[in-house]
Amino acid sequence: MSISKNVTLIMLLTCLLSRATAQEKTDEWLLQLLRTQGSPLLQHVLNHPDSFQYQIIYTEINRDKNNKPSFKNHYVRVDRNRYYNPASTVKLPTALIALEKLNALRKHGLDIFSGMLTDSSFSAQTAVRKDTSAADGLPSIANYIKKIFLVSDNDAYNRLYEFNGQDELNGRLHQKGYKDVRIVRRFVTMTEEENRHTNAISFLNKSDTVLRLPPHYSRMDFDYSKRVLVGKAHYNRYDSLINAPFDFTRHNNLPLEDLRLMLQSVLFPASVASDQRFTIGKEDRDFLLQYMSEYPSESEHPKYDTSEFFDSYCKFFLYKSNRQKPPANIRIFNKPGWSYGYLTDAAYIVDFATRTELMLSAVIYTNRDGVLNDDKYEYKEIGYPFFKEIGEILLNYDRNRARKTKPNLDEFRFVYR
Repeated sequence: MSISKNVTLIMLLTCLLSRATAQEKTDEWLLQLLRTQGSPLLQHVLNHPDSFQYQIIYTEINRDKNNKPSFKNHYVRVDRNRYYNPASTVKLPTALIALEKLNALRKHGLDIFSGMLTDSSFSAQTAVRKDTSAADGLPSIANYIKKIFLVSDNDAYNRLYEFNGQDELNGRLHQKGYKDVRIVRRFVTMTEEENRHTNAISFLNKSDTVLRLPPHYSRMDFDYSKRVLVGKAHYNRYDSLINAPFDFTRHNNLPLEDLRLMLQSVLFPASVASDQRFTIGKEDRDFLLQYMSEYPSESEHPKYDTSEFFDSYCKFFLYKSNRQKPPANIRIFNKPGWSYGYLTDAAYIVDFATRTELMLSAVIYTNRDGVLNDDKYEYKEIGYPFFKEIGEILLNYDRNRARKTKPNLDEFRFVYR
């Protein structure tokens, strides 16, 4: 082969390699900051990206003299095409679309506290007629949202998934630009066909039924052309060991960048394009933000056993690894998820004492034996410490970086019990 042909081949291979890796984004200074300040455990994780499949986004927030925020994202190994199981993080967009849908139904006299009765309309569905954890004993969108953000309740998510309907939930998210998001499963054992069917629902005003929503079937098409296989073996639903990777091809999907932007769009609606915003009234938004940042011990309805649902139960960054109660000057507005060895969190962290604010989003995979569904994941040994440490490093960095204007954070102060 001639020299010119060799050069051409090398250039072609280089081009193909560049395209293959172009999706991954890393700010080298951020990676080096974590390396130089990290413990041996964190350095071990950072040095084995293929094993831990981590992605990190640090969002720097700066304010102008009018307190208007601007955002600058910094990345470590962020790639929207690298699959991770989003687990409970899909509860955030599901709750947002539910509030948006309810907003359109206010003409019927409904609000988030209206009684919401769910029927069983298809196989594997279950009905809900009461909620003993609610002050009035009735299920409602308000109480479901509380449960989702206080303790990441799965049934609460299922009920909002059913209220939305699979096609409306995904269709609305796609219209807002989240084309890669796919939410097609409840968190209960169901077939793909059963998940396309959603229940009939009735809403009450006091004791009177004011609106009935019929059962619905989704005919929406989803792109399952890219196969997603994880691990070397897995246990199936019958607890049988299958010596083959777990197939996530037809599971939920939520890229970390999209999760982060959804959080930003709720916290700072004016910072995103109007067609990306969620149409939620101020009172409902304030309600949502309160329970995104409230701790289980501060909730009266529902009431939680705080030995199980401790205050940092859903706060991966900074506190979860040692079950520490966050100090009074810190509030974290977030939605985490954990399943199949994946841990994910997207958070807005506020330190009122130092007037510091930042966003952190991250995912890590902790499954040393490569077997899924065996409940042998290194969440406590590696996952939670990973979140705690990068949270500490970046909160400390953000407290000490130069700012032209200190933020006014009164908008994020809420009265907790």
